[in-house]
Amino acid sequence: MKLFPTSDYTFKIIGEETNALDRLQRRTEFSESLTSKITDKSFRGIVKNNTFRIISSEIGRGAFCVLTGEIKNQNGQVHVEINKAFRIILSIFLCFPFLGIISQIIFSEEKFTIIFVVVAILQVVMIRYFFIELAFRRFSKSSLNKLSDVLDIEQLEKIKA
Repeated sequence: MKLFPTSDYTFKIIGEETNALDRLQRRTEFSESLTSKITDKSFRGIVKNNTFRIISSEIGRGAFCVLTGEIKNQNGQVHVEINKAFRIILSIFLCFPFLGIISQIIFSEEKFTIIFVVVAILQVVMIRYFFIELAFRRFSKSSLNKLSDVLDIEQLEKIKA
């Protein structure tokens, strides 16, 4: 079980590789930090040669997913993952149920029961598979749609893991 979801896709672009990379370069504001900032460009990040590492320029939710990929001979691959800053924040949220158990053990005068452990595990599972997974799917889909528009992607297929 992976703590944070990732996705891999292959795609085929319409037209020349150099034209698509040039469009991506023009629509990307250079940034090595991959943080949100108001800009008129579609993406923020790095585009070098035939590789890219970008985030969507939407304030707040655009930085949630990082798109890393490369294009070779009209074919390409893109790897989508959660940005490192968001992984740290989400890891803290995943620790809250266990901190609740520890505080229950230390400060409660009531008898500790195993039900607290079961509830904490269920809370972690719910945070991971409900909140994080849904947010990842929604924001990665939005970023991939924007990338498809910029690169004129003809066919986008998810690689089965």
